[in-house]
Amino acid sequence: MNRRNFLSLIGTFTGGLLVLPEFLHAFGSQPNLVIGEQCLVFIQLNGGNDGLNTFVPFDNPLYYNLRPKISLSKDTVVGKSSGMAFHPALKNFATMMQSGHLSVIQNVGYPEPVRSHFRSQEIWQTATDASKYSNEGWLGRYLDLQCNDHQPTAGINLDSIDNLALKGVEPNSITVKDPNRFKIRTEGNDKITLSNNPQLDFVRKIANSITEGSDVIQKALTKSKSEITYPKTGLSKNLEWIARLIKGNLNSKVYYTSLGGFDTHDNQLSIHNNKLTDLNDAVFSFYQDIKNVNLLQNVTLVVFSEFGRRVKDNGNGTDHGTAAPMFIIGGNNKGKIIGNNPNLSDLDNGDLKYAIDFRSVYASLLENKLSFNPTKIGIKNNPLQGLF
Repeated sequence: MNRRNFLSLIGTFTGGLLVLPEFLHAFGSQPNLVIGEQCLVFIQLNGGNDGLNTFVPFDNPLYYNLRPKISLSKDTVVGKSSGMAFHPALKNFATMMQSGHLSVIQNVGYPEPVRSHFRSQEIWQTATDASKYSNEGWLGRYLDLQCNDHQPTAGINLDSIDNLALKGVEPNSITVKDPNRFKIRTEGNDKITLSNNPQLDFVRKIANSITEGSDVIQKALTKSKSEITYPKTGLSKNLEWIARLIKGNLNSKVYYTSLGGFDTHDNQLSIHNNKLTDLNDAVFSFYQDIKNVNLLQNVTLVVFSEFGRRVKDNGNGTDHGTAAPMFIIGGNNKGKIIGNNPNLSDLDNGDLKYAIDFRSVYASLLENKLSFNPTKIGIKNNPLQGLF
């Protein structure tokens, strides 16, 4: 077995222990993140979120003609602006936008769209063309170039499953379900028993470094607290942990989590309302928490889904579609709508035509927030202008 495979195994065996990367130790003694020291937080909406019922073209008669069963009334949508408004469950998204802290990017997608959940998620996570495949994610490739050797907490995935977006040649990220499980290592656990097997020694050294990292996690958690009370949901808990690690100066560059349940083929009005309520309450709690400690300029929250839904309803829900909006919160974004309203009269076989390639959004995040040239990891799209 080669070194890379051993690294992959170790990421599985650790079961959620974290280690502070070497390049982050320099920041560990700072009481707060300095302006300019940025991190990205991603929320992936799994299942294909219905963008048209999330950010609603309420002023377009075609919206109501094409969606007689699931359209949202003009009287219920919130935060009306330029013919668009938020689903009523996203009242706090409207508040964040009114405060200048949330940008909406319209009609985001990619050429030759794929309606398979797994494949479309893979395209978003690797930032490759629809006809190409990659074993490394776009953030994993970024971290490979930013880290020295393996640094397991350069990227943190708060979830129960790994995320391809963070996978690189080296294990510079780790999946964690509950950071509160971490225990301070006992004295003497740092001893390594070497053998005549270099690969076994390599595994032992990695495992030992992960054990040492549990100390750092505990210190980050003890140096921080939740400034507000979060809702008792899975996404809220994950965002609360992320906020704690940011405030505790763990200083990871990338945090990732997800919310499932957006595959609304049936009973959409009820299901979508519940999922968006979960999203709204969790995100707004995180926003308030980070804002209260004056770190909102340092943290950029990105909300996206692998695709939108078809424009016409199916009678009680919607089927897999293509383009949809993305939401950017914090990070000194411009707080505006970028792109034109969805064109419901010019469809591609019943689907919205994408206007903004998601990789141009990635390029803007890398260039403007992480001071990194996106072409180094194969993203050739020009950075989206007007976002920051």
